[in-house]
Amino acid sequence: METGAEAGGGRPEYSIIVPTYNERLNVALIVYLIFKHLPDSKFEIIIVDDGSPDGTQDVVKQLQQLYGEDRVLLRARPRKLGLGTAYMHGLKHASGEFVVIMDADLSHHPKYLPSFIRKQKETGADIVTGTRYVSNGGVHGWNLMRKLTSRGANVLAQTLLQPGASDLTGSFRLYKRSALEDVISCCVSKGYVFQMEMIVRATRKGYHIEEVPITFVDRVFGISKLGGSEIVGYLKGLVYLLLTT
Repeated sequence: METGAEAGGGRPEYSIIVPTYNERLNVALIVYLIFKHLPDSKFEIIIVDDGSPDGTQDVVKQLQQLYGEDRVLLRARPRKLGLGTAYMHGLKHASGEFVVIMDADLSHHPKYLPSFIRKQKETGADIVTGTRYVSNGGVHGWNLMRKLTSRGANVLAQTLLQPGASDLTGSFRLYKRSALEDVISCCVSKGYVFQMEMIVRATRKGYHIEEVPITFVDRVFGISKLGGSEIVGYLKGLVYLLLTT
């Protein structure tokens, strides 16, 4: 197995931040697929694990032996501290000029990463975000109720916030590092509202946002962490952003 230096020669261009909590069954596959779909790119994968009790970190340590500790970085935290702070923690350890954020549960397929990179190179965008809500995008594995809830939440946010992106609650994005550092420093939301706040604040600051259609696939292994409290939090976050941006 090549080391980072052999594969790319020095500093990585892309830092891929993957927050995890109880993703032992998924984390090896997501890492394998990232390497498979980015064979020619200089990148590092930063796993931010929030004290998973299921052995996620043990799997990541095995992946480090396989791919190298300079390609797969484990930056663990003692307990669950929220999605937004997980990205901030990963960003502190990132060395790439561009930062990708994606989920560990295979709902974000690494096969789309080359499209994100290509779109950024073609347009010079500050942010490239995956979207389920344009042609060629979609959702696989959700029941009708969840699709309606997601679509309704998105339409409500679009109407109230005029965010300049079609998919506000998605969390599969590529950022210029400087843009991410600027926007994330302004965000106060936790959990799922954090993704929405990131895009709204980026739009308000005038950052160039492009979109790539993706198909979101519901998790194969493990339990979804979305519940009623997240929906209530989403509505509160919507009101907060309406009043403060």
